[in-house]
Amino acid sequence: MLSAHEFATLMLVKDAADQIGERQDLETLLEHQLVAMEQLVDGPGLPRITESGDSLLRAV
Repeated sequence: MLSAHEFATLMLVKDAADQIGERQDLETLLEHQLVAMEQLVDGPGLPRITESGDSLLRAV
């Protein structure tokens, strides 16, 4: 079960991934494979929602 903060982080990843800094909740989402890190050529990776993460948000 995800916490309210983790759900909020998941929503932020979907709608504003470029505005997410270092968040502890992001680690949990990565572990649950709801988010994946997209590697960029010229900088750090950006979190991207996975198909599972998108399905979870649509269900909620």
